Amino acid sequence: MNPKHRHCANTGWRRFVRPAKSHGFTLIEVLVAISVMALMSLMAWRGLDGMLRAQSGMQSRADDIRTLQAGLAQWQTDLDQMSELPGTSSWDWDGQVLRLTRRANASDEAIQVVAWTWRGNPARTGGGDWQRWQSTPMTLRSDWQNAWALAGQWGQTSTEATRNGQVQIHPMAAWQIFVHRGGSWTNPLSSDAVNTGNASPAPMPGSTPDAVRLILTLPQGPVGAGTLTLDWVRPTLSGGAT
Repeated sequence: MNPKHRHCANTGWRRFVRPAKSHGFTLIEVLVAISVMALMSLMAWRGLDGMLRAQSGMQSRADDIRTLQAGLAQWQTDLDQMSELPGTSSWDWDGQVLRLTRRANASDEAIQVVAWTWRGNPARTGGGDWQRWQSTPMTLRSDWQNAWALAGQWGQTSTEATRNGQVQIHPMAAWQIFVHRGGSWTNPLSSDAVNTGNASPAPMPGSTPDAVRLILTLPQGPVGAGTLTLDWVRPTLSGGAT
């Protein structure tokens, strides 16, 4: 017997039974499902993009902080290693560039000339850069004289010849330097920086100050805007500066 036809026990008549149809998704249901999946994908992408941006910002901030810390550590090392040799200047500040004579390392007699300056640059954040320059290690006085003069030229005008030893430390809006001599803080260019006003011998121009105060004006950036002050005290000074 054809399975499509079944015998009716009550009437004896055969009744035609249609096979059950399988129902699929309608077009509207498919469109709704696609829209929901697209919305979920968009939300997931925005969340991932936000996480990547946050991670990138944190990495940028960490890199900037490490760069600034390295620059400050180098500044302190240069001051710690200042060398006062007969007939040479260990320190010179002309209002634009700070030049130092320092030991190249603790294991030999070689010395280096290093220089620090702030150079204006409108393309940089804050309008300028804190920069450092250094010479190669040397042992001859004539080489020191040449390097000392070259450092002064670099501080005034950076040229191709003087740019070899230059390093960009960090974007900076401004900087200031004060020295501690004769019991008080003063501007390095002031006559008070060498004239103590008391009976004790006045420090010679170009000699190492008792302490140095560095004031950096940080521009808006990953590290954060504001003023950073760092005091350095000459390691051989007894009692310390106040």
